Amino acid sequence: MPLLVGLAILAFWLYCLFDVITTPDEESRNLPKLLWVVIVVLMPIAGGAFWLLLGRPTGPTAPRSLLAEERPPRGEAPKGPDDDPDFLKDLDRRLRDDD
Repeated sequence: MPLLVGLAILAFWLYCLFDVITTPDEESRNLPKLLWVVIVVLMPIAGGAFWLLLGRPTGPTAPRSLLAEERPPRGEAPKGPDDDPDFLKDLDRRLRDDD
């Protein structure tokens, strides 16, 4: 039982530490990011709880680069060779030339 509690605390601490480290500097709340790292490292349980309640950014959970409005527009790509009209025309031309 104590082993499971220790593993749970370790998992919580690692999650919070990784979350602090991967959060962009300008998005951490209330304190600078470096200070949040120090707090989470020195006080695993309380520091992690403080980070989740007071320091973690609010808003969308996806990283900025993955948000839909920032993605460049893409055209509809063919699903396979037989869905590509240019490929089918070229194939038809090559088959007629072989005969």
